[in-house]
Amino acid sequence: MTAEDNCSLQAQGFVQGSCLVKTETEPERACQVTLKRQQNSWARLITSIHLSRPENYLSIYQSGCNLSCRKCHSWHFSKIKEGKFYTPQEILKEAISYEKFVTLVEPREKATAWHAFDTCKCCGSCVLNHKKSAMCPGKIEAKAILYSPQGLGPARNIVAFTGGDLTCRPDFYCACSYLIKKHTKLLFLLETNGFGLTLRNLDRLHDAGVDSFWLDLKAFTEKKHIWLTGSTNDNILKLPAEMIKRNFVLEVLSLYIPDLVEVDELEKIALILHGVDPSIPFTILAFFPEYKMKKFRNPTVQEMVETYHKVKAIGLKNIRLGNLGVFIRTGQDLEYLKNNVDQHAF
Repeated sequence: MTAEDNCSLQAQGFVQGSCLVKTETEPERACQVTLKRQQNSWARLITSIHLSRPENYLSIYQSGCNLSCRKCHSWHFSKIKEGKFYTPQEILKEAISYEKFVTLVEPREKATAWHAFDTCKCCGSCVLNHKKSAMCPGKIEAKAILYSPQGLGPARNIVAFTGGDLTCRPDFYCACSYLIKKHTKLLFLLETNGFGLTLRNLDRLHDAGVDSFWLDLKAFTEKKHIWLTGSTNDNILKLPAEMIKRNFVLEVLSLYIPDLVEVDELEKIALILHGVDPSIPFTILAFFPEYKMKKFRNPTVQEMVETYHKVKAIGLKNIRLGNLGVFIRTGQDLEYLKNNVDQHAF
């Protein structure tokens, strides 16, 4: 099958995603314009590759996506054709080059963005001020801190695909994972919206050696998910159980979006995770206005704290609040956060 064929999801009995991407002429399916055959191999359109913060791993930013999220902060390349085509062999070269600079080797069970905060808050104090901040976990030395385009922190032994998402066409990812696992000691992570992860695709990615997923659960209610992304979430909500069943390392994130995805939605997502494994890391990110949702507001610190406690009461063991700069605007906000949630939660 080539990228020019009919939708691979439809061929498996599923619906096509909201996957049109803007090109120089007219919009086309992401798999038609950001995925192609090159040098007898699949090639993927990549916007940039660099050490990202605060994840502290090598991030490969992809153009083209199978959803059209109104809140997308990467829309300028995920929904617009932009970048350079890379084959799996070229991705391997980037991974080999990155491995030489790794300063923190993680075990497979910590092959997530969530676990990055266990070792570094990316404040840079140990490098800039030559002393550790009060929030420092104190687990690595200043010599492990490197500069990257997004700031200071360690370089962990993880390669991740992020930005756009074409896991509905797993061939490219499988080839990249196979090569990276064969020729390096790096761990392989996919940041995904979950839409393209049919059970067949999950099995293929497992067999290719993929270690972990960062699953973005955008909403529990299908109507809200369709409004947000253009597509259903029926199969997406079943993924945590299927991923754990296949021994993938899993972390989940969801956005608190005022007047849309609030406490009730996030509690229901937490219940799904708790039913699978209460130890699944869950990050609740604060929404900030972007793309087609610029008229929505930021959440308040009180709303984020309330959500934290409601989710914690369900029984999840590993919860963090993210995008602190969005809802911590004053010293009073910071004190409120410190006084009302566990320190490891931010």
